[in-house]
Amino acid sequence: MGELEDAVMTRVWKWNRPVTVREVLEDLQQERSIAYTTVMTVLDNLHQKGWVRREAEGRAYRYEAVSTRAAYAAALMNEAWTQSDNPAAALVAFFGMMSDEQRHALRDAVRIVQGPETPERPEAGSPRENPGSDAESDGR
Repeated sequence: MGELEDAVMTRVWKWNRPVTVREVLEDLQQERSIAYTTVMTVLDNLHQKGWVRREAEGRAYRYEAVSTRAAYAAALMNEAWTQSDNPAAALVAFFGMMSDEQRHALRDAVRIVQGPETPERPEAGSPRENPGSDAESDGR
């Protein structure tokens, strides 16, 4: 996504509802000088790329995000990672760039993906309790 596309999508994601070109234009104009037709073209490009869907409303459209900003970020990270000739080294370098807060978020995300922890199995050869053993069941 280009810089202007990102600025437009940021508003679409933030508002989390169908938006008009006029709404996006008015918000963008608080930061920069921009034409209605430019915003309309950007939203049309985002529609062509599959980032927004649109529904006709009179002579205009209302645009809505197809996925979340988090899904977009994940797609970017995945694309960069899969293009590496050494994915493990790329991950190590990426993790090295993370702040403590980001590393904690990563740990939380890994826990979510792995699901609830299951009790560990006893290791081979270690003593274990077996309430249904033969000694108990036949009265010995």
